[in-house]
Amino acid sequence: MTDDVQILLTTGASLTDAALERLLPAATTEPHSIHRAMRHSTFAGGKRLRPVLCLEAARMVAGSLPEAAANVGAAIEMLHTYSLIHDDLPALDNDDLRRGQPTCHVVFGECTAILAGDALQTLAFQTLAQLPAPAPTTVAILSEVAVAVGTGVGADLPGGLAPGMIGGQVMDIEGGGSKPTADLVERIHRAKTGALITVSLVAGGLLGLAGGNVPGSTSHGKDTIARLRTFGQKAGLAFQIVDDILDMTQSSEQLGKTAGKDTATDKATWPAVYGIEQSRHDAAQLIADAFAALEPFGEAATPLKALAQYLVDRTH
Repeated sequence: MTDDVQILLTTGASLTDAALERLLPAATTEPHSIHRAMRHSTFAGGKRLRPVLCLEAARMVAGSLPEAAANVGAAIEMLHTYSLIHDDLPALDNDDLRRGQPTCHVVFGECTAILAGDALQTLAFQTLAQLPAPAPTTVAILSEVAVAVGTGVGADLPGGLAPGMIGGQVMDIEGGGSKPTADLVERIHRAKTGALITVSLVAGGLLGLAGGNVPGSTSHGKDTIARLRTFGQKAGLAFQIVDDILDMTQSSEQLGKTAGKDTATDKATWPAVYGIEQSRHDAAQLIADAFAALEPFGEAATPLKALAQYLVDRTH
């Protein structure tokens, strides 16, 4: 990891954590158990990658960081954390370790873990609805996030690729135990992982348009969002391909979660279809394509490009 990326991640994580600390109920707030569980998983670690992408997209478009960007990033991190809590449940991936810590249901029980995920999702949308931003921007962000988190209803993407995170989780569950195909793996990855990464960038861009010099209603504004969406789709798929590779090549201690789980449970992964070397090549090509989408932004896109490169260079 370069020094520049480390600074981006550290600074962005600090802004996000401060917002999360302000937005999440204290552990002493009743009912205590649910708030302790929410905070356990939210503050268990993690690089805050999605909020950082949101922050840097907003900064790139606006020229400076909009006031509401940290709240948008925090809301997206709540949604990401909720998805991890539910994904780790015995009924789904049945994992005991996340970010190097015991998973929520291990510490607090299944019932509280389910409700903690539900509560984080609800609080995320409450946070977005109360953004200090123009009403059209708030509505646009809410719509984009709702589609990205859901089953793909209301989306209009080419090739029938459902962009919703929950839709991707369903495809992942239903595809378990059968020989994975290239089409299925791509659909799962673009939805389950890529959708939230993409909407982090799009939401940041929408906020940046509201606070910058480029009105969102102009063709320039629409082109900006389209380019951020393409960047997110390419980088998000590369991120998950690298995750698949790391699951096969790193230890549980290095990953902060149970290693080898995908292979042991016959998960639909990129290396299972293409092999590790081709997977590495595909991830690198996707990042190159992501870079190309941001070329018109010049030097302003350097932070986002650095973060995208980090996605394929990371070792955990």
